[in-house]
Amino acid sequence: MRLWPGALSLRLALLFALSSALLLGGIGLYLYQSLEKEIAWLDDQALAGRVDRMRALIDDTESLEALRSRPQLYGNMLGNRDSMLWIIDDRGQVQIEINPAGFQVPALPRGDADVRWQTIRTGMPARLAWMRVPGRDGSLTLIAGKLLGERNQMLSVYRMKLGLALGAGALLAFGLGLSISLNGMRPVRELAERAAAIDSQHLHLRLDEASEATELRALRSAFNQMLSRLEAGFGQLSRFSEDLAHEMRTPLGNLMGQTQQALARTRTIDQYQSLLASNQEEYERLARMIDSMLFLARSEQPAVVVRHSGIDLHDLGEQLCDYFEGLAEERGMPLMNRAQGMISADPELLRRALANLIANALRYGAERTLVLIDSALRNGQVEISVCNRGDAIAPEHLPHLFERFYRCDASRNQPGDSGGLGLAIVRTIAQLHGGSVSVRSDPDETRFTLILPARAVPACSAISRETDDHEAASGASG
Repeated sequence: MRLWPGALSLRLALLFALSSALLLGGIGLYLYQSLEKEIAWLDDQALAGRVDRMRALIDDTESLEALRSRPQLYGNMLGNRDSMLWIIDDRGQVQIEINPAGFQVPALPRGDADVRWQTIRTGMPARLAWMRVPGRDGSLTLIAGKLLGERNQMLSVYRMKLGLALGAGALLAFGLGLSISLNGMRPVRELAERAAAIDSQHLHLRLDEASEATELRALRSAFNQMLSRLEAGFGQLSRFSEDLAHEMRTPLGNLMGQTQQALARTRTIDQYQSLLASNQEEYERLARMIDSMLFLARSEQPAVVVRHSGIDLHDLGEQLCDYFEGLAEERGMPLMNRAQGMISADPELLRRALANLIANALRYGAERTLVLIDSALRNGQVEISVCNRGDAIAPEHLPHLFERFYRCDASRNQPGDSGGLGLAIVRTIAQLHGGSVSVRSDPDETRFTLILPARAVPACSAISRETDDHEAASGASG
């Protein structure tokens, strides 16, 4: 069972009422104790004064009998039914008594020349003051007392009024606190109303920055930043869906057109074989695209483990040069491997990233030019570069080359094309290792660089490496 209400304004009002009740209760308790002590002190002074006056009367009177015969001398000291007076001799006999309430005086310890006090709490509560004085016929004990019923009743009424005032103050504090909290929470409600108006069709909207609530600026700024990220991600997802549909429409259209044309009339066995071979190329293109998309999707999972091991960059470069030797000879583009040194990285992922860069250089570099694989260590980072000569890439394309499905020229589809996902895979592999990618292009050369930490920091997630040499070589983007 939840003790606190769900509404924050009610919580604030209750806390305000509780704190006010504690404050008022503390003040009330202090005032009550102060009043009680002040009344007790005044009563004690009055009792001590009566004892002193009785002693003065005894000193001024020839005998106790004379004092007893003139009660008006001391009777006017009392004046109400709550006051009491006793004069007791050495034998314990009461010589003079004024006791309207019939209070039974208790046995008191022997007094001395100083006034002593005692509170009687059983039966009729009373406060007594007594003193032992010498008399003409022996020592006497003078006792003055006062019943505490009236005082206790007055204090009880005062306590009740304090309780009522405390309850009324707590209720008033709750009402004021609720009013203040509702008014203070108004910017939060306005913020919630504006946030509720933002949906997938209005991600461009932002929360008003002109609000006077300083405490909400950090929340509003964080919410606007989240909206910006959502808008960017939603836009990227929309573009990805459009690009995916466009990329898959071309091979599917080719398959459908060729199949419909073949079924229009009877064909020879050679023609059917040619159709199947052409369809096989489209199927492979679709398979490569699906494999690349699956790789990218798995790499974005929130928790991947990149398995690091030591890699000799020169040996890896030699392996890839041997693999691409046939394609390089076909295009007259020799491969030169100048990569050196060791790096800690996932072997399969790094191999796939470099294969994509080499395939990209062979596909779009000028024929009969050199493709160079190089490495360098700068500022604690290993830079692995693949350089080729050819037409310079226009500056407006450079920031987008590593985006999914991006092509400088969409009409330049070639056999083995990855569908615009190869360079996106390279960037993802770099990010999984805590690194980055860069590209520089001018009329002299185009250089793609994979930048990894000298001791790569593993990302947090496990990624499937369902790839082989052929897929790694053909996964590059234009």
